[in-house]
Amino acid sequence: MPKTGEIAEESINRWRLPLLSALLGLVVIALLGLLLRGMLVAPVVGLNYKYLLHAHSHAALLGWLYPVLFIALLHAYLPPEVRNKQVYFRQFWLSQGAVLGMLLSFPVQGYAAVSITFSTAHILLSYWFILRFWIDAKAQSINGGMHQLSFLFIKAALFFLALSSLGPWAMGPIMASGHSGTALYYNAIYFYLHFLYNGWFTFAVLGLLFWLLEKYNIGFSQKYGLLFFRLMFWACLPAYLLSVLWVKPGAVVYFVGGLAALVQLLALGVLLGLLWPLRARIYTLFSGWGRALFILAGTAFILKILMQLSTAFPYMADLAYNLRFFIIGYLHLVLIGFVSLFMIAWLAQQGWVSFSRSIGRWGMGLFILAFIGTEVLLFGQGLYLWLALGAIPKYNELLFGVSVLLPLGALLFFGSQLKYKPPHTLQPSKHPGSYASAAKN
Repeated sequence: MPKTGEIAEESINRWRLPLLSALLGLVVIALLGLLLRGMLVAPVVGLNYKYLLHAHSHAALLGWLYPVLFIALLHAYLPPEVRNKQVYFRQFWLSQGAVLGMLLSFPVQGYAAVSITFSTAHILLSYWFILRFWIDAKAQSINGGMHQLSFLFIKAALFFLALSSLGPWAMGPIMASGHSGTALYYNAIYFYLHFLYNGWFTFAVLGLLFWLLEKYNIGFSQKYGLLFFRLMFWACLPAYLLSVLWVKPGAVVYFVGGLAALVQLLALGVLLGLLWPLRARIYTLFSGWGRALFILAGTAFILKILMQLSTAFPYMADLAYNLRFFIIGYLHLVLIGFVSLFMIAWLAQQGWVSFSRSIGRWGMGLFILAFIGTEVLLFGQGLYLWLALGAIPKYNELLFGVSVLLPLGALLFFGSQLKYKPPHTLQPSKHPGSYASAAKN
């Protein structure tokens, strides 16, 4: 079985800076999140909380997860001579430039001409990437190769990325017609978020998971793998209705949304049944911190599915809408707990990042501790209010204090990667986790 981290020297040298820029994006969004929580303790004169929130959310979705998935997909499915085409570097840096423009404009003006221009540019650049990647992947005949199943997830992810953009496109006409702030306005936003979180991010991560199984010859049932894909794909479309239950629609909407949530739960059962017998072999792909991150990401995915199912019930849907702490906690569970932690584990498994330096291990430890701590506080505050126990004493101060560890941990981990030099050549090994072990991944 081949060793992990099989990366061509040319790719390491050329894609190292783009990857570091994506990791820097993680630091920036953590700092913005800390600033937002600090403003709940002591408002800062001259800073608009809502505008900063727009900057934070766009940076999280487009300045960290989009570029890291961009890099991962290229290196998982395209050979060096294709992924190193100049067109991909142009797409990457133009997209990062658009994110920088949003970071500079949203805190100043919120949704206005400049910020909308940059966000529109990013959408158009994503279309360009989808088209170029699809053309190159098709030329490599990936549809019929060893990565046939995992690439189904990637195709679905790209489809949902494009589909999610219909939400922002709808915002202009909605606002121009005087419906800003209405249910239609917010449901357009939820359309974007649903197909981004539960579509693009989720299917890309699942695709990269199955890619690992295919690459390292961990045999699994193709039949059940395909069943899992079909259940997840066809459930994702109507599951959007779970995001609009707050307007108290007709019974048929509750029924269809609830059915989609049940299908997702069935899909989770299929996935667990498929992977559980293989868990020992899957764990050998990771080692140390990488394995811990992988387990945490899997736990977050299970919680994600269960939480979506709970919102299918009218009472829970109303509760989630009225107590925003649950929504914020859920969004962070998906973005940080599921997608971000999996991607860091995947990067470590491939040799792109390392935990060989103690500063990196300390940084990731603080980051995980802060993530768990803030989730406990967010959901705990929601439970306190739900049970009519009042608010957690000094809640905002506690949340801010724990949140300090998020950017600190991200910064320490980022700093540890600056001096890390991935090996240029790796010898085959019978144990797929041997390289990860050597790097203390």
